[in-house]
Amino acid sequence: MTELRYTLVSDGPSDSVLQHHLTWLLQQHINVETAVAAEWADLRFVTPRPRSLAERIRCAIELYPCDLLFVHRDAEREKREKRVDEIAGGVASLATPRPISVCVVPVWMQEAWLLFDEYSIRQAAGNPRGRVPLVIPKANEVEQLPDPKAILYQLLKLASEQRGRRLRKFSVQRAAKRVADLIDDFAPLRQLSAFNALEKDLIQVLQSHDWTQRN
Repeated sequence: MTELRYTLVSDGPSDSVLQHHLTWLLQQHINVETAVAAEWADLRFVTPRPRSLAERIRCAIELYPCDLLFVHRDAEREKREKRVDEIAGGVASLATPRPISVCVVPVWMQEAWLLFDEYSIRQAAGNPRGRVPLVIPKANEVEQLPDPKAILYQLLKLASEQRGRRLRKFSVQRAAKRVADLIDDFAPLRQLSAFNALEKDLIQVLQSHDWTQRN
């Protein structure tokens, strides 16, 4: 295989940033000569709009054919196992042959997986040489944060060092997406149970299809 194509089905548009995490993980484990091609399944303009998870998965693989399907659900207040079962049920409802799939289930929400890199946060805020102190959560604690999105947004606003009208015009949503663009090493997330589970599941799938690195 010279190219591995994957499609990400996510809870919402902001979760498309998970492509950076997934591409990085694949590059750690697939054959070095294999290129990675990523697609986010943008279903916002599909008519009628797919509502259930099974409908979204079915629509995604029709519009974005792939070798590997990643399906994202934030765990939020549910156990990871429940979200995994929901995803498995959605994939099982498809006609055969079913896509090769991997579950992506952050413990709370995907913003927790962006809170570990201070320099990327400052860069994304447009102020890489800023000096205002930022209290960055420890990587092994972000799964316990009650609202990682709010924390990330607040950090970006602080890092921008903007005030008044300029702060009101500052697009924190765009900056949050930019954080993921700027991170080039997601290894610190290996301290997190959900990220570890994702990597373990991915390795098993890659090995079972002979897509892993060869020595």
